[in-house]
Amino acid sequence: MSVFYDLLHEVPMPKMVKVRQKFPRPSIAPDDIPHKMDDTLAQAGIADLVVPGMRIAITVGSRGIRNIARITKELVRALQDKGALPFIVPAMGSHGGGIAENQQKIIEDFGVTEAYCGCPIRATMDTVQVGTTSEGHAVVIDRYAAEADGIIVVGRVKPHTAFRGEYESGLMKMMAIGLGKREGANACHAAGWKHMRRLIPLFGNTILQNANILFAVAIIENAFDETCMLEAVRKEQIAEREPELLVQAKALMPRLWIEETDVLIVDKIGKNISGDGMDPNITGTFATPYASGGLKSQKVAVLDVTDESHGVIIGAGMAHATTRRLFDKADLEASYINALTSTVFDVVRIPMILKSDLAAIAACIRASNEIDIRRPRVIRIADSLHMEYIYVSEALMEEAARHPNLEIVGELQKMPFDENGNLW
Repeated sequence: MSVFYDLLHEVPMPKMVKVRQKFPRPSIAPDDIPHKMDDTLAQAGIADLVVPGMRIAITVGSRGIRNIARITKELVRALQDKGALPFIVPAMGSHGGGIAENQQKIIEDFGVTEAYCGCPIRATMDTVQVGTTSEGHAVVIDRYAAEADGIIVVGRVKPHTAFRGEYESGLMKMMAIGLGKREGANACHAAGWKHMRRLIPLFGNTILQNANILFAVAIIENAFDETCMLEAVRKEQIAEREPELLVQAKALMPRLWIEETDVLIVDKIGKNISGDGMDPNITGTFATPYASGGLKSQKVAVLDVTDESHGVIIGAGMAHATTRRLFDKADLEASYINALTSTVFDVVRIPMILKSDLAAIAACIRASNEIDIRRPRVIRIADSLHMEYIYVSEALMEEAARHPNLEIVGELQKMPFDENGNLW
């Protein structure tokens, strides 16, 4: 054993206990989505906007939205009932390496396939300029969408991971960056995240004024990654309604009720988990100074990346230690394309690479300052999307027991490492 691993071997591992986090849970059951889709379209008076023979583009992005395939399928069905000819366009900026086939593959992995949804998918990176912002920016959108008789913007509304504003992740961003493909993403990101709160509505409103947007379907999820709101929003109401939806989304999102710890362990990061691999609104691992919040921790250990990320290790750079397992899965060039487009390199930096989960965790504990190394405050999460159950170390048990939104549901136990030092 090397001197380095001798040092880590000396670090005692804390015992951990399983804790349930309590959150509000309004939700829409998957089987209720057809009725909910029909109901919200009727309430918004959308039917009058759709006429037989109308070619309508429906946006689908690269985020892991629960029930996105079912939601898309039911929207397609509702349009076809009106005699329209809907089709799906991948709308995700430069994701998928900026390659049309990859973007189609991403949404197909979410279950959004031609066979399931009952309509074509038309993927291209070609764009058409539809207008110019008041500041002189050329505004482009997907060529197939631009050539359609109408566009329906489908997007989840939630807090962004890199900036704060009236419009964060949601409908305006889907138009400005998602439909804008690589060019739109580059144009919005070029000025830096400091200006994103201004540019997103600037580009989005230009698209609303100049493109054939019919309406939007806004999705909000609860803290359990479940669909809890579907709302059709008419074109002329998008700018006013989206900030109101964002307030609701922020109130419903998950969080860590314990606000400060020495070490955070994240079992997996992934693009299907968060645009940043792990949602800094929860983990506190913000890559820009234009957003803040989440957990305060000294060190973060990230242990693996999801298969659905296809080697894109966005988020690994915000950790202090990781594993050889994660690094061996990395597609660095695909990861770097996303970093170039977003202009944020920190998310793809390579942290300390260690041979096992045990070593990565031990390194983070040993390098934390002013702590009781025999009773470190440690929180372990599966990922930043599934937050109902977490693990906390013995030093945090008293705080967890006192908190009204936390319930200890397990016994204090040693962390379950296998013979290779990896958690199972």
